[in-house]
Amino acid sequence: MQRILFLVVSLFLVTLTSVNAQVAGVNLPFLSNYKEEIRYFQELITGGQYAEPSALIKGDPYHFSRQFEAGSLRINGITYPEVPLVYDVFRDQLVTFHPVFNQKILIKPEKIDGFTLSNGQLFRYLAGNDSYAHHGNGIYEVLAQGKALALAKRYKTSKSLRELSRYDEEYVPKVTYFVWREGAFSPVNSSKQAFSAMGVSAKEFKKELKSKGLQFGKSPEVFLQFLVTHPRLN
Repeated sequence: MQRILFLVVSLFLVTLTSVNAQVAGVNLPFLSNYKEEIRYFQELITGGQYAEPSALIKGDPYHFSRQFEAGSLRINGITYPEVPLVYDVFRDQLVTFHPVFNQKILIKPEKIDGFTLSNGQLFRYLAGNDSYAHHGNGIYEVLAQGKALALAKRYKTSKSLRELSRYDEEYVPKVTYFVWREGAFSPVNSSKQAFSAMGVSAKEFKKELKSKGLQFGKSPEVFLQFLVTHPRLN
């Protein structure tokens, strides 16, 4: 147990003394020990056991995949690859797998900076949007990053089924877009709101948007990526 505690303390000491972001396995010499003791380290960052979704709702509550896939976790500036992850967007919960007790367990949002799924999608935990009905645990996908962040809130709701079946409801996927700038969220449902959130005039980008064929209504994510990463705004 003393060896385990030493490893855990060492992880946090390395974090606190590091200026640049690190990637476990690239410049952390004790990665093999971390893998050996990961079940103990998980106790510090995880919550209770994950409750399986209702069998009476058609579909599944997950984003991208219902199966555990190798993603990465970023904790206090250190990125840990090859972590089994699945993201429940219905309850806004990130789930991992406990190798000792053979259980699905929750990861506490406040314990980590963010995570990346196996398909490359990056998510962060961001506070300060409590007035938004689907803020949940504060998990947002980062679509693009400059001086501001273009965000997508992926979530699922459920609706009743009218036809006779073994299901009472079905999952319905939805998404809401935001610009996060200077610590504040701005909901974006139109190009006008996007320009307002970035503090610029639409006239400045009218010709460029037209030449690229970009319209918020047709491709909101591409539109936001263009705007947030534009050189004139960064």
